[in-house]
Order: sequence, then structure tokens, then C-alpha cells
Amino acid sequence: MASLSVGGAHSSLRTPSLFPTPPTIRMLKHHPVLNCTPFFTTPSLFSPKNLSLRSSNHRAGIAWMSTTTSPVGKDDQKLISGQPNEKVVQVSSWIDYLPKEIQPFAKLARVDKPIGTWLLIFPFAWSATLAAASGSIPDFRNLAVFACAAPFFRGAACTINDFFDRDFDKMVERTKERPMASGAVTPFQGLCFFAFQLLLSHGIFLQLTNYSWIIEAAFIFLSCTYPLMKRLTYWVQAYLGLTINWGAMLGWYAVKGSLQPSIVLPLFLSGCFWTILYDTIYAHQDKEDDVKVGIKSTALKFGESTKEWITGFAIASIGTLALTAYNAALGRPFYVFLAAASGQLAWQIRTANLSSPADCNRKFVSNKWFGALIFCGILLGRIFP
Repeated sequence: MASLSVGGAHSSLRTPSLFPTPPTIRMLKHHPVLNCTPFFTTPSLFSPKNLSLRSSNHRAGIAWMSTTTSPVGKDDQKLISGQPNEKVVQVSSWIDYLPKEIQPFAKLARVDKPIGTWLLIFPFAWSATLAAASGSIPDFRNLAVFACAAPFFRGAACTINDFFDRDFDKMVERTKERPMASGAVTPFQGLCFFAFQLLLSHGIFLQLTNYSWIIEAAFIFLSCTYPLMKRLTYWVQAYLGLTINWGAMLGWYAVKGSLQPSIVLPLFLSGCFWTILYDTIYAHQDKEDDVKVGIKSTALKFGESTKEWITGFAIASIGTLALTAYNAALGRPFYVFLAAASGQLAWQIRTANLSSPADCNRKFVSNKWFGALIFCGILLGRIFP
């Protein structure tokens, strides 16, 4: 049992105490900043003549602690508590250090938000790694080519999306400062920038071992029509899944020069289910504004049942990934990583605060870890069949 130090001249005298020091007092005694040892150990402070002094010191201490440990305003408190009316604070990025003429185009291509590029790369990387021979590592040349082209392709998709949505973006809090919505880039300049990025990515894609213009053309078509789907259907996230996971086909084709439906199709579907999951969470950031401006999404369709729906899509994604691995004869290491990736999705769904734009964005960005886990599993499952 802990002993109580009497303090002062009798500090060497220690006797067992029936009233152990409360945890809060112990914490304050040993805290490097809030060290209040004299207050708790000096007997004279407990005398009647010092009661008023101790009371004033106590009030002053509380005031000091509140001003030094809680320097948050009302907006910060809303952000912490996750209230529905919280604001997403725009922070500066390295783009602000670029020349003024370049900044709007860099923001248009979302170069400061690489998560979209990662989500585009992963389906290709999964597929290209699956296409490697058993016991071998993938062709890193193809992976490097796609990794170089993906930022331009993703930037082109963002540019055409902002072109079609520029009037809607003006009415949405999170997007009203986007370059075309704010007028920093004109629609004609945006279209020219879109064509420029497509030209660059096309030139890089030509360096793939086996290039398919049909698959590339399909992606361009899907990217250009995706923004229009927001006006037509609540299942726009499913259409995005078709768009962003086209790399699952290109990755296999780049290695093999053909497609194997028993492997490529379930891999493609798993990516589509995964996209519906993470983009539904993402869409909850704007659900109030989307209702006002007339944009549709699965976030609005699922409503209060969102977590039940995305749980179903998570199960479907993991199931089709397992089918892909079985058909591709991957080794046991894959299933270990698949289990870890399943846990990551479960964590997302269980902890997501769908009323908090900040938390929805954090969960969305965390999907890079899911993609990385699946890639590592495929890589090790192929090397160690």
C-alpha cells in the first residue's frame, strides 16, 4: 500500500495511510508543468489562517490551467466534438510557395492531395503484381510507368470534374474556392489544361510493355461522364468505381497482353465495391450542401443506414479479393494481409462519424493503408506461393 509523506522536517517519517493519495493528486505532483508538490505536502497550508490564501490560490490555479491547457475557440470545440455544423478549415500547403501563375492549375490538379492518385494506382499495382509469374517479383518498369502517368491522369479527371461542376461548387462550402468556381481559372483555360494533362499521360502510357488504347479510351470516357452522373443517379459512387478501377484491367494487360476474366473480373469488382465504401464516407462531407444544390450521392440514398450498406460493400470487396487470390493461386501470406485489410475496413466503418466532415475526410484518406496492405499481400503471396 502506498505511503503518505508528511513533508517538512518530518519527511523521513513515513506511516501507512488508510487514505491513499488520489490518482489526480499523484498526477499533479509528478507532472513536469503542473507540479503542485508544496500544496500537497506543506502542513502549514492546512491551518485555518491559510484557508483564504489556499482558496484564492486554488481559484488562480484553475484559471491559469484553463488558459494554458484549453486555448480553443468555439469553432475548434465544434471540430473536436464532431457537430454536424462544424467547418472544414482550409490550411495552407506547399502550393502557396509556387509562382502565382501556376498555383491555380496545381490546385485544379489536386497535386497537394495525393490520396486520389494513390487510389488510382492501387488497382493497377494489384493487377500487375498478380500477373507476375509464380515465385517472381512484378515488372517494376510497368509499375513505374503507371506511377508516373497516374498523377496526370488523375489531374485530368479532377479538371474535367471541376469544369462541369463549377456552378455547383460555388454553392458548396468545401469547394467554393476551387479555381474554376472562384474564377481563378477560366473554363477555356481549364479545358486546355485538361487536354495537356491527357497528352502527357498518354505519352507515358505508350511506354508500357503492352499498351491498350481501348482501355485508355474507356477511362477517358468514364472520367468525362462521371460528373454528369451526379445529376442523374444516386449511385454515382458506383460509376466512380467503374472509372477509378479501370487500372485493374490495364495492369494485367500490360504484363500479359490479354485479359483473364477469372482473375481480372473479380479484382475489378472488388475495387468497385471498395470505391463505393470509401466514397460514400467521403460524400457525407457535403450531404447538406448537396441537398440544397440538387446533387445526388449514395450518402444521401443510404442516409441513416449508411453503415449497414457500406458494411455489405466491405464484405463484398473482401470476398471478391479472396476469390481473385484463389483463382490466381496466391500463397498464404496474402490471406494474412487480407485479414489485416479487413480489420482496417472494419475500423473505418465502426469509428466513422458521418456527421463530422473532418472525420469523414480522415477515414477517406486512411484507405491508402487498405490499398497498401492488399498490395503487400499480393506481392508476398506471389513470391511465396
